Amino acid sequence: MQTSGSERLSKLLALHAAEPNDGFVLYGLAQECQKLGQFDEAIRWYDRTIEADPKQCYAFFHKAKALEAAKRTSEIPAVLRAGLARARAVGDFKAASEIQGYLDEIE
Repeated sequence: MQTSGSERLSKLLALHAAEPNDGFVLYGLAQECQKLGQFDEAIRWYDRTIEADPKQCYAFFHKAKALEAAKRTSEIPAVLRAGLARARAVGDFKAASEIQGYLDEIE
């Protein structure tokens, strides 16, 4: 049996209520909102993820994708540069490579 997006979102919100600073839950909320087309809400959750969990480097990448979907393209380069710096600082070279690829693509 598949779970609908709204059911997944409800479950994630319940987990968030129990652990409000859990980077994995925050990232999950952002991803779910993005899947549901709630781009501005997804961006807010990505921002909370970035704040709560310095090692969640992919939050920058996916925040940039949400910004793109929300037609807020002028904000994307700064987000990707910040993500690239964070990924390099924490040693996440796979994320750094993907973020750099996206940055190269848009510049």
